[in-house]
Amino acid sequence: MAASSAKPYCCSSLNPAPSNAIARRAALSALPAAKPRRFSHGLAAVAANPRASRSAVLRPVRACLAAPRRPEYVPDRIDDPNYVRIFDTTLRDGEQSPGATMTSAEKLVVARQLARLGVDIIEAGFPASSPDDLDAVRSIAIEVGNTPVGEDGHVPVICGLSRCNKRDIDAAWEAVRHARKPRIHTFIATSEIHMQHKLRKTPDQVVAIAREMVAYARSLGCPDVEFSPEDAGRSNREFLYHILEEVIKAGATTLNIPDTVGYTLPHEFGKLIADIKANTPGIENAIISTHCQNDLGLASANTLAGAYAGARQLEVTINGIGERAGNASLEEVVMAIKCRRELLGGLYTGINSQHITMTSKMVQEHSGLHVQPHKAIVGANAFAHESGIHQDGMLKFKGTYEIISPDDIGLTRANEFGIVLGKLSGRHAVRTKLVELGYEINDKEFEDFFKRYKEVAEKKKRVTDEDIEALLSDEIFQPKVIWSLGDVQV
Repeated sequence: MAASSAKPYCCSSLNPAPSNAIARRAALSALPAAKPRRFSHGLAAVAANPRASRSAVLRPVRACLAAPRRPEYVPDRIDDPNYVRIFDTTLRDGEQSPGATMTSAEKLVVARQLARLGVDIIEAGFPASSPDDLDAVRSIAIEVGNTPVGEDGHVPVICGLSRCNKRDIDAAWEAVRHARKPRIHTFIATSEIHMQHKLRKTPDQVVAIAREMVAYARSLGCPDVEFSPEDAGRSNREFLYHILEEVIKAGATTLNIPDTVGYTLPHEFGKLIADIKANTPGIENAIISTHCQNDLGLASANTLAGAYAGARQLEVTINGIGERAGNASLEEVVMAIKCRRELLGGLYTGINSQHITMTSKMVQEHSGLHVQPHKAIVGANAFAHESGIHQDGMLKFKGTYEIISPDDIGLTRANEFGIVLGKLSGRHAVRTKLVELGYEINDKEFEDFFKRYKEVAEKKKRVTDEDIEALLSDEIFQPKVIWSLGDVQV
């Protein structure tokens, strides 16, 4: 593949198989040297011109797999078996985070951004929970659910949540029916602990309710009905197969499998999805979905395990917000699929990842929930480097410590290499910062400066540009001593 067609960053190109090393070197030698370019990879440019910047590098030979176009939406099937639908529940489950409620106007603003991001389904709320939420979901259905966005004219499905009762389902339908592609999502608990202590109903009663309410939702004219067996992760397998079979017969188009309390491990959840796919009669007539909570910090890992096992809808939230410890994080799941697509069997999504940073910031602003600095993908430190060893590697070759380009998520950072100066920074990074600020000093001056830099860095969490300039002023522009008074006699 020609170098000009390759993307600046590519997860698959960073670690080529050893068996291809000779062919890769031959391909590199056959290509012309590339001009220095931001977020480029390779060393051919430096080899061709020893005086070139050490950061001037060649684009990868092997390009990232280009994702095909989003398949046309059909409720109960996906024409491309590798396509994974992204179901965003930031406005419903995410809003259930304590203190994260949003106004109707704020929910509409976020919904517009989710559409630009390219999510397939927006779960806009729980209409039966309050008149305000019903109005908010209705507004989103009317506007966002009828407005094409992006080059492909994508219009997201607008979904409303309901319990398995007619009042909830009526409210959900009233709210979402105005959308071009409406969906009702109804649920009932299926684990023994929930049926016994919360519902106080027998398994047979639960099956009857689920079957009746799915059929009722379809009878209203809703062509797309999702069913969730709440606490599926702790439910009896045979009972799960049975209730899922019955709701498929009643008209369910998507079967969502929730790990409601974040109890399962990735291999367990993957096997759960695989077992449902293998043992549920009629499963070929519905889409399998995942909904993983983060109580053990495994929500994103479980979601990916579910996708690998055959789930083709993944329920996520922006920044992973949600009940208790939150949900699977959209940005983590989507970028993992994008970055490790080959290992995941060619899976892909319709997400425009360059909108991730903007969407994350918008949700933080409107929910009041700010992400920790070390949050994967969108945290303040996700693309920052302070260790001297890491900074040296980044300055030589960005692929040494970054598997994703900040450009891929729409992030513009303060400097090209994401370098943050502190007490762990080494000479290479500090000298690069001096050049960036426009200072040229000789080796002796630099060594004197670096000693003073280290003294300051030991006392501060970060060394700013202003600190650097102050140190340079003291070091370089201090008047030289021409003479000194040795003795005075009076």
